[in-house]
Amino acid sequence: MKRPSLSAAVSSDHFAPRRAAALLAAVITVTALCVADTAARSYPFGPNTRSVNDLGNQYVPFHAHLWDLLHGRAGGLLVNWRSGYGSSFLPDFGTYLSSPFALLVGVFPRHEIDLAVYVVTVLKTACAGAAAAWLLPSLRRGPWWAAGLLGASYALCGWSVAVGSYNPMWLDGLIALPLLCLVAEWTRQARRPLLGVLVVALVWTANFYTAYMATLAAGLVLLLRLWLAELTRRQRLVAAGRAAVTVLLGVGLAAPLLTVVYAGTGHAYPGRQADFRPVATEDLLARLLPTTYSFSSPAVYAGTAALVLALALPFHRKVPRRVRTGWTLLTIAVALSLQWGPTQLVWHAFATPQGSAYREAFVLCALLVIAAWHALSYGPPDARALGAAGVLLAVITAVASRSALVHPVTWAVFLLAAVGALGGLALLRYTDPGRRTGGRPRVAGGHRVVLAGLALALLFGGQFGEAMATSAVATRLRLGHMDDYAPWGARRQAQAEVIARADGWPRYRTDPGREQTVGNDPLTVGGEGAQYYSSLTSDVLSRTLTALGGGWNSRGRSVQSLDNAVTDAIFSVGARVHSPPDPHQNWFEQDGSGPTVTRQDVPPLVTVRPSGASAGGWGPSPYRNQELLLGARVYTVPRITVRTSKGLPPSPDPRHPGLLVGLPDPGSARQPVVTASCPAGSEVYLWAPHFWGTAQLTGGGPTGRFRSDVRDTKIAAMQRLGTVPASGRVRIDLTPKATGTVPDGAVGCLDTARLHTAVARLKAAGATRVTVSGASVRAELPRSSRGVAVVAAPRIAGWRCAAGGADARPAGEYHGLIAVPLDGTATTVTCTFHPPGLRLGTAIGAASLLTLALLGVLAAVRKRRPAAPPPTTTTRPREPVTGAL
Repeated sequence: MKRPSLSAAVSSDHFAPRRAAALLAAVITVTALCVADTAARSYPFGPNTRSVNDLGNQYVPFHAHLWDLLHGRAGGLLVNWRSGYGSSFLPDFGTYLSSPFALLVGVFPRHEIDLAVYVVTVLKTACAGAAAAWLLPSLRRGPWWAAGLLGASYALCGWSVAVGSYNPMWLDGLIALPLLCLVAEWTRQARRPLLGVLVVALVWTANFYTAYMATLAAGLVLLLRLWLAELTRRQRLVAAGRAAVTVLLGVGLAAPLLTVVYAGTGHAYPGRQADFRPVATEDLLARLLPTTYSFSSPAVYAGTAALVLALALPFHRKVPRRVRTGWTLLTIAVALSLQWGPTQLVWHAFATPQGSAYREAFVLCALLVIAAWHALSYGPPDARALGAAGVLLAVITAVASRSALVHPVTWAVFLLAAVGALGGLALLRYTDPGRRTGGRPRVAGGHRVVLAGLALALLFGGQFGEAMATSAVATRLRLGHMDDYAPWGARRQAQAEVIARADGWPRYRTDPGREQTVGNDPLTVGGEGAQYYSSLTSDVLSRTLTALGGGWNSRGRSVQSLDNAVTDAIFSVGARVHSPPDPHQNWFEQDGSGPTVTRQDVPPLVTVRPSGASAGGWGPSPYRNQELLLGARVYTVPRITVRTSKGLPPSPDPRHPGLLVGLPDPGSARQPVVTASCPAGSEVYLWAPHFWGTAQLTGGGPTGRFRSDVRDTKIAAMQRLGTVPASGRVRIDLTPKATGTVPDGAVGCLDTARLHTAVARLKAAGATRVTVSGASVRAELPRSSRGVAVVAAPRIAGWRCAAGGADARPAGEYHGLIAVPLDGTATTVTCTFHPPGLRLGTAIGAASLLTLALLGVLAAVRKRRPAAPPPTTTTRPREPVTGAL
């Protein structure tokens, strides 16, 4: 019995070729990524960490918090009590965690959170390839293996391996683009209206940012498809209208999350505003080649085979002229839009990107792949088209060779990939059954099979090799150019265990400590601290902590813990973890010790202050600002004297208030110093936000570590340096690592006795019992409490409070904290958080759902209505014609 061939088996039903193509693309993608990480010796296949930049600082910690939520170890979706002394969590959830794939972290052990995020990343990339492979035959029929090959090209494009791999939430946009193009096809054909709306809602919920870009791209694809189709003007308008309604209803269903995120961006600390500067043409073209990498240029590599086919499309005579013209012009137009400021803003939802400026580059990669599919689906390009593509590829290569992004590895990989692509496509021409001479195939059947196998080996081998190399090079170069962080290990495990033993929330907070491992330590190791890093870090939190002497990174959106006795009292931090500096960050020496805990008697989470104490704003001195929030004078702020390593007065800093302190001369044994006089026995603090280096009291004491930079992307936090000696003379030795600034009023000397008195007074008048449940805080107060009840949490938008049985009203503000007026009759205060935008989004979502239901009912009624009988006509008998004509 003759066994069915592979082609016959694949073609046994309508969707079998698409399933085979999707599976092929997914397998190639997963294999290439894993082999690339093995070659780069990257986690989890090697010793090099993959947690670079925001992947380690934000995304892994947020997924760790999601793990805690899924296992009932955290609060709720509305308020994150671990970070920023209480932050709105739903906007963060919608920004980082709303993808259905994110839920998969819950099946991994907590200490394998880095592996969980890696698996999710690989799975998303594979699904993007499968979705693209499914889309391509929907646009035009073609060989299933080609759809699989080009689907993998899309999944392993430069944007995916260089940008999306460490921004896993953006990979949902890589999946969204082919899915939305499928929805566009359904709307064009008036098919699957309900499923189309649900797909739009899903992708916009998964990641609204890249879904917006994918929606724009899918809209362009739909407009081109309508233009190419043989439709009347009315049919085109109707199809476009169906698509618009589908998108509006889908986005409307996602509105409960979208409006919350939008409102959160309005209350976030403002980001950097910068003018767009396009990259040089040679750099743009260089990014079309494999293994090129740069943070600040568009990663538009889509595979050499896809690039050759896209270049051959305008010259492919089997492709109708309108088709090749349309797809070529659309691809060129999108490429040019990446280089123009106004269209860049459109792609990025009219907001300046805080980081890489070409986050929409995956759209161009998708168009290159779609253009390549149209070139191949009409049959392999002929010699004329391949020759023209080769010439264009040579021109691109010649221009790109002037770019510094091209290195020797690029040429080796590109040469092999070009040989594979051009050779495979050339051989593929001879396997085309339609290619005949004198009525017979040019190549006999047996030889045709051999040539087809060789062609596919060249195409798939070249694609796999260059994609693997590109991913491996991007992984290694990212590690060298970006901040990197160790995966979960002994350090974090020890911190988590110490915090779990010390935790006493909500009686007091336990801060994970000043010596941070990543920008979101509370989300990874537990506790309740000031540290918080998000694109949605609230403006009030960042400004309040900065006024109190706190430090930050990422231009104010990554606030750090502040190890200070006064701020610990203000924010009810009763336990604080102290760890040695992270050994993975080797710019300071290590002492090899483990984490320890210090405890402090602090007021409760809710205290009562005098009514007039909330008047006035922040001043220039963080010491006086701390006293303002505490309600007592506890610092001595002396006049300081600063001397350089040469013993001379330093010059003023033209950029920041204060004096410039530079590096000592080579070979000099002297260091810059700061001197002052303070009461003996008081604690010495140094505030130098624009200083980078270390500081220590002469004679010994804790070493204060400061880190800032000249671009003002980070400032250093206030540090405790020790105790004032009996002489009252304070001398601080500075060891700068770069030129920095020592401001006026840099030294503060804390009277601990006065602090204890102030704490005792706040405890006596403060809440007798505090309970925190999800998004609400309830405090029981002493009788006849008057003034203002102050909750030690930032007054972010959304808090509503009530004293006693009164109606809830928007919370007041006490120097950046939540405040509730008291008239002496209330013995309880209750504050509840309502995320801004949630009510509006719920209303929009309900309206969209109702509209969708009504449209579904109307469609069902229309289907069940019996068809009208065909019109009948009565033919009267014709009268005989008489008379002359």
